[in-house]
Amino acid sequence: MSVELSDLAKAMRRGDLIPYLGPGVLAPVVDLETGTAMPADSDSLILAMNKGRPMSKRLMWEFPRAAMDVELKRGRSAVTRFLDSTYGQRQWTRAPLHDWLAELRPHYVIDINRDTQLQDSYADQPHTLIRGIARIAGTEYRFRIHAYDGNRYQEIEQDQVDPGLPILFKPLGSPRPDATYIASDADFVDYLTELMGGFGLPRFLKEYRVGRQYLFLGLRLTRDTERMVLADVIYAASEPAGWALIPAPTDKERRYCEKKNIQLIEADIEDLLAADGFAVNDRVTAEAGAAEAGC
Repeated sequence: MSVELSDLAKAMRRGDLIPYLGPGVLAPVVDLETGTAMPADSDSLILAMNKGRPMSKRLMWEFPRAAMDVELKRGRSAVTRFLDSTYGQRQWTRAPLHDWLAELRPHYVIDINRDTQLQDSYADQPHTLIRGIARIAGTEYRFRIHAYDGNRYQEIEQDQVDPGLPILFKPLGSPRPDATYIASDADFVDYLTELMGGFGLPRFLKEYRVGRQYLFLGLRLTRDTERMVLADVIYAASEPAGWALIPAPTDKERRYCEKKNIQLIEADIEDLLAADGFAVNDRVTAEAGAAEAGC
Protein backbone atom coordinates (compact mmCIF):
# COMPACT_ATOMS: atom_id res chain seq x y z
CA MET A 1 0.00 0.00 0.00
CA SER A 2 1.18 3.51 -0.79
CA VAL A 3 0.36 4.84 2.68
CA GLU A 4 1.27 2.96 5.83
CA LEU A 5 -1.23 2.58 8.65
CA SER A 6 1.28 4.18 11.01
CA ASP A 7 1.29 7.24 8.74
CA LEU A 8 -2.50 7.47 8.96
CA ALA A 9 -2.36 7.13 12.74
CA LYS A 10 0.18 9.94 12.93
CA ALA A 11 -1.97 12.09 10.65
CA MET A 12 -4.92 11.47 12.96
CA ARG A 13 -2.87 12.54 15.96
CA ARG A 14 -1.81 15.71 14.13
CA GLY A 15 -5.43 16.47 13.29
CA ASP A 16 -4.82 16.23 9.55
CA LEU A 17 -7.60 13.70 8.93
CA ILE A 18 -11.30 13.79 9.76
CA PRO A 19 -12.57 10.42 11.05
CA TYR A 20 -15.75 9.21 9.35
CA LEU A 21 -17.28 6.37 11.38
CA GLY A 22 -19.50 3.58 10.08
CA PRO A 23 -21.28 0.63 11.74
CA GLY A 24 -18.15 -1.54 11.84
CA VAL A 25 -16.74 0.70 14.55
CA LEU A 26 -19.30 -0.82 16.92
CA ALA A 27 -18.66 -4.47 15.97
CA PRO A 28 -16.85 -5.29 19.28
CA VAL A 29 -19.55 -3.67 21.45
CA VAL A 30 -21.80 -5.89 23.60
CA ASP A 31 -24.58 -5.38 26.12
CA LEU A 32 -23.08 -5.25 29.61
CA GLU A 33 -25.90 -7.35 31.05
CA THR A 34 -26.61 -9.94 28.34
CA GLY A 35 -23.42 -9.99 26.28
CA THR A 36 -25.36 -9.62 23.04
CA ALA A 37 -23.79 -7.57 20.27
CA MET A 38 -24.95 -4.03 19.68
CA PRO A 39 -27.05 -3.83 16.50
CA ALA A 40 -25.43 -1.30 14.21
CA ASP A 41 -25.24 -2.52 10.63
CA SER A 42 -28.27 -3.00 8.41
CA ASP A 43 -28.90 -6.70 9.00
CA SER A 44 -28.43 -6.60 12.77
CA LEU A 45 -30.70 -3.56 13.09
CA ILE A 46 -33.46 -5.27 11.13
CA LEU A 47 -33.23 -8.42 13.21
CA ALA A 48 -33.21 -6.46 16.47
CA MET A 49 -36.17 -4.34 15.38
CA ASN A 50 -38.12 -7.51 14.49
CA LYS A 51 -37.27 -9.28 17.79
CA GLY A 52 -34.62 -11.51 16.25
CA ARG A 53 -36.73 -12.74 13.35
CA PRO A 54 -35.73 -12.13 9.71
CA MET A 55 -38.12 -10.08 7.63
CA SER A 56 -38.97 -10.78 3.98
CA LYS A 57 -36.12 -10.81 1.48
CA ARG A 58 -37.31 -7.48 0.07
CA LEU A 59 -37.23 -5.83 3.51
CA MET A 60 -33.96 -7.44 4.55
CA TRP A 61 -32.24 -5.60 1.70
CA GLU A 62 -31.64 -2.46 3.79
CA PHE A 63 -32.64 -1.12 7.20
CA PRO A 64 -34.39 2.03 5.88
CA ARG A 65 -36.70 -0.17 3.83
CA ALA A 66 -37.52 -2.37 6.84
CA ALA A 67 -38.00 0.70 9.04
CA MET A 68 -40.40 2.13 6.46
CA ASP A 69 -42.46 -1.07 6.63
CA VAL A 70 -42.63 -0.84 10.42
CA GLU A 71 -43.55 2.84 10.20
CA LEU A 72 -46.40 2.18 7.77
CA LYS A 73 -47.81 -0.59 9.95
CA ARG A 74 -47.19 0.76 13.45
CA GLY A 75 -46.32 4.43 13.04
CA ARG A 76 -43.10 6.43 13.00
CA SER A 77 -42.99 6.39 16.78
CA ALA A 78 -42.47 2.61 16.74
CA VAL A 79 -39.14 3.03 14.96
CA THR A 80 -38.16 5.83 17.33
CA ARG A 81 -39.01 3.69 20.37
CA PHE A 82 -36.85 0.86 19.03
CA LEU A 83 -33.86 3.12 18.46
CA ASP A 84 -34.35 4.81 21.83
CA SER A 85 -34.49 1.52 23.69
CA THR A 86 -31.45 0.22 21.80
CA TYR A 87 -29.15 3.22 22.08
CA GLY A 88 -30.60 5.29 24.89
CA GLN A 89 -31.71 2.79 27.53
CA ARG A 90 -29.17 -0.06 27.48
CA GLN A 91 -25.62 -0.19 28.83
CA TRP A 92 -22.93 -1.17 26.37
CA THR A 93 -19.21 -1.86 26.48
CA ARG A 94 -16.99 0.71 24.84
CA ALA A 95 -15.72 0.34 21.28
CA PRO A 96 -11.89 0.38 21.17
CA LEU A 97 -11.98 2.89 18.33
CA HIS A 98 -14.03 5.27 20.47
CA ASP A 99 -11.52 4.92 23.32
CA TRP A 100 -8.78 5.80 20.84
CA LEU A 101 -10.69 8.85 19.61
CA ALA A 102 -11.34 9.90 23.21
CA GLU A 103 -7.56 10.01 23.62
CA LEU A 104 -6.97 11.89 20.35
CA ARG A 105 -9.95 14.30 20.64
CA PRO A 106 -10.25 15.22 16.94
CA HIS A 107 -11.72 18.65 16.23
CA TYR A 108 -14.31 17.25 13.83
CA VAL A 109 -15.80 13.74 13.78
CA ILE A 110 -18.51 12.37 11.48
CA ASP A 111 -20.40 9.39 12.89
CA ILE A 112 -23.25 7.82 10.89
CA ASN A 113 -24.17 5.49 13.77
CA ARG A 114 -27.07 6.35 16.05
CA ASP A 115 -25.49 5.43 19.41
CA THR A 116 -24.00 7.79 22.00
CA GLN A 117 -20.41 6.53 22.36
CA LEU A 118 -18.95 9.49 20.48
CA GLN A 119 -20.87 11.91 22.69
CA ASP A 120 -19.72 9.98 25.75
CA SER A 121 -16.11 10.46 24.64
CA TYR A 122 -16.55 14.23 24.74
CA ALA A 123 -18.79 14.35 27.82
CA ASP A 124 -16.11 16.06 29.91
CA GLN A 125 -15.57 19.00 27.57
CA PRO A 126 -17.67 21.58 25.74
CA HIS A 127 -18.48 20.72 22.13
CA THR A 128 -20.94 21.32 19.32
CA LEU A 129 -23.36 18.54 18.38
CA ILE A 130 -25.00 18.53 14.95
CA ARG A 131 -27.67 15.93 14.12
CA GLY A 132 -29.72 15.33 11.02
CA ILE A 133 -33.51 15.70 11.05
CA ALA A 134 -36.19 14.82 8.50
CA ARG A 135 -39.83 15.56 7.78
CA ILE A 136 -39.94 18.46 10.21
CA ALA A 137 -42.29 21.38 9.58
CA GLY A 138 -41.36 24.97 10.28
CA THR A 139 -37.75 24.93 9.09
CA GLU A 140 -35.99 24.72 5.75
CA TYR A 141 -32.94 23.13 7.36
CA ARG A 142 -32.38 19.43 8.00
CA PHE A 143 -30.18 19.68 11.07
CA ARG A 144 -30.31 20.68 14.71
CA ILE A 145 -27.38 22.13 16.62
CA HIS A 146 -26.76 21.78 20.34
CA ALA A 147 -24.01 23.42 22.37
CA TYR A 148 -22.64 21.32 25.22
CA ASP A 149 -21.14 23.30 28.12
CA GLY A 150 -19.59 20.33 29.92
CA ASN A 151 -22.78 19.61 31.81
CA ARG A 152 -25.82 19.89 29.54
CA TYR A 153 -26.91 20.49 25.96
CA GLN A 154 -28.72 23.61 24.80
CA GLU A 155 -30.13 24.03 21.31
CA ILE A 156 -28.65 26.98 19.42
CA GLU A 157 -28.76 28.60 15.98
CA GLN A 158 -25.89 28.15 13.56
CA ASP A 159 -24.73 31.74 14.01
CA GLN A 160 -24.21 31.04 17.73
CA VAL A 161 -21.72 28.20 17.23
CA ASP A 162 -18.28 28.62 18.77
CA PRO A 163 -15.93 27.57 15.93
CA GLY A 164 -13.15 26.74 18.38
CA LEU A 165 -15.06 23.87 19.99
CA PRO A 166 -14.94 20.26 18.76
CA ILE A 167 -17.69 19.37 16.26
CA LEU A 168 -19.55 16.07 16.53
CA PHE A 169 -21.66 15.48 13.44
CA LYS A 170 -24.16 12.62 13.61
CA PRO A 171 -26.14 12.81 10.35
CA LEU A 172 -28.49 9.94 11.28
CA GLY A 173 -29.21 11.22 14.78
CA SER A 174 -28.95 9.93 18.35
CA PRO A 175 -31.14 9.70 21.48
CA ARG A 176 -29.30 12.45 23.34
CA PRO A 177 -30.17 15.13 24.39
CA ASP A 178 -33.50 14.18 22.83
CA ALA A 179 -34.39 11.63 20.20
CA THR A 180 -34.01 12.49 16.53
CA TYR A 181 -33.27 9.92 13.85
CA ILE A 182 -32.95 9.42 10.12
CA ALA A 183 -34.16 5.84 9.76
CA SER A 184 -36.89 5.01 7.25
CA ASP A 185 -36.93 5.39 3.47
CA ALA A 186 -39.12 8.47 3.86
CA ASP A 187 -36.62 10.02 6.27
CA PHE A 188 -33.73 9.43 3.87
CA VAL A 189 -35.61 10.78 0.85
CA ASP A 190 -36.32 14.03 2.68
CA TYR A 191 -32.88 14.30 4.30
CA LEU A 192 -30.85 13.49 1.20
CA THR A 193 -32.94 15.82 -0.97
CA GLU A 194 -32.24 18.73 1.35
CA LEU A 195 -28.63 17.66 1.88
CA MET A 196 -28.05 17.79 -1.88
CA GLY A 197 -29.87 21.12 -1.97
CA GLY A 198 -27.53 22.64 0.60
CA PHE A 199 -29.88 22.62 3.59
CA GLY A 200 -28.45 19.60 5.41
CA LEU A 201 -25.29 21.26 6.76
CA PRO A 202 -24.79 24.53 8.64
CA ARG A 203 -22.82 27.24 6.84
CA PHE A 204 -19.75 27.05 9.07
CA LEU A 205 -19.42 23.32 8.39
CA LYS A 206 -19.64 23.83 4.64
CA GLU A 207 -16.76 26.26 4.92
CA TYR A 208 -14.72 24.07 7.28
CA ARG A 209 -14.90 20.96 5.08
CA VAL A 210 -13.34 22.54 2.00
CA GLY A 211 -10.03 20.87 1.14
CA ARG A 212 -10.18 18.38 4.01
CA GLN A 213 -9.20 14.71 3.97
CA TYR A 214 -11.00 11.86 5.71
CA LEU A 215 -10.30 8.47 7.25
CA PHE A 216 -13.25 6.14 6.72
CA LEU A 217 -13.46 3.55 9.49
CA GLY A 218 -15.90 0.67 9.88
CA LEU A 219 -17.75 1.69 6.73
CA ARG A 220 -18.60 -0.77 3.98
CA LEU A 221 -19.39 1.08 0.77
CA THR A 222 -21.85 -1.39 -0.73
CA ARG A 223 -25.14 0.35 0.13
CA ASP A 224 -26.43 3.26 -1.92
CA THR A 225 -27.98 5.11 1.02
CA GLU A 226 -24.75 5.32 3.01
CA ARG A 227 -22.78 6.20 -0.14
CA MET A 228 -25.16 9.06 -0.95
CA VAL A 229 -24.80 10.49 2.56
CA LEU A 230 -21.01 10.23 2.31
CA ALA A 231 -20.82 11.91 -1.09
CA ASP A 232 -22.69 14.98 0.08
CA VAL A 233 -21.11 15.26 3.52
CA ILE A 234 -17.52 15.22 2.18
CA TYR A 235 -18.24 17.47 -0.81
CA ALA A 236 -15.31 19.76 -1.69
CA ALA A 237 -12.77 17.40 -0.12
CA SER A 238 -9.10 17.48 -1.04
CA GLU A 239 -7.39 15.11 -3.48
CA PRO A 240 -7.35 12.35 -2.55
CA ALA A 241 -10.50 12.73 -0.49
CA GLY A 242 -9.06 10.32 2.05
CA TRP A 243 -8.41 6.70 2.91
CA ALA A 244 -10.91 3.89 3.57
CA LEU A 245 -9.96 0.88 5.68
CA ILE A 246 -11.94 -2.02 4.17
CA PRO A 247 -10.87 -5.64 4.63
CA ALA A 248 -11.61 -7.83 1.57
CA PRO A 249 -13.29 -5.04 -0.44
CA THR A 250 -15.79 -5.96 -3.14
CA ASP A 251 -15.45 -4.86 -6.77
CA LYS A 252 -18.32 -2.44 -6.13
CA GLU A 253 -16.41 -0.85 -3.27
CA ARG A 254 -13.25 -0.62 -5.35
CA ARG A 255 -15.10 1.15 -8.16
CA TYR A 256 -16.79 3.57 -5.78
CA CYS A 257 -13.55 4.49 -4.02
CA GLU A 258 -11.88 5.10 -7.36
CA LYS A 259 -14.79 7.26 -8.49
CA LYS A 260 -14.70 9.35 -5.31
CA ASN A 261 -10.90 9.55 -5.22
CA ILE A 262 -10.71 7.61 -1.96
CA GLN A 263 -7.62 5.51 -1.44
CA LEU A 264 -8.56 1.96 -0.47
CA ILE A 265 -6.52 0.15 2.17
CA GLU A 266 -7.21 -3.53 2.79
CA ALA A 267 -7.04 -3.42 6.58
CA ASP A 268 -9.39 -3.02 9.51
CA ILE A 269 -9.71 -0.86 12.61
CA GLU A 270 -7.68 -3.13 14.86
CA ASP A 271 -4.81 -2.94 12.37
CA LEU A 272 -4.82 0.85 12.59
CA LEU A 273 -4.92 0.82 16.38
CA ALA A 274 -2.08 -1.71 16.49
CA ALA A 275 -0.03 0.49 14.16
CA ASP A 276 -0.51 3.33 16.62
CA GLY A 277 0.48 1.15 19.58
CA PHE A 278 -2.97 1.39 21.14
CA ALA A 279 -3.43 -1.54 23.57
CA VAL A 280 -6.90 -2.75 22.62
CA ASN A 281 -6.76 -6.20 24.25
CA ASP A 282 -5.74 -4.86 27.65
CA ARG A 283 -8.57 -2.34 27.65
CA VAL A 284 -11.20 -4.83 26.48
CA THR A 285 -10.09 -7.42 29.04
CA ALA A 286 -10.17 -4.86 31.86
CA GLU A 287 -13.65 -3.65 30.85
CA ALA A 288 -15.01 -7.18 30.59
CA GLY A 289 -13.58 -8.03 34.00
CA ALA A 290 -15.14 -4.95 35.56
CA ALA A 291 -18.52 -5.79 34.03
CA GLU A 292 -18.31 -9.38 35.27
CA ALA A 293 -17.39 -8.24 38.77
CA GLY A 294 -20.40 -5.98 38.83
CA CYS A 295 -22.81 -8.82 38.00
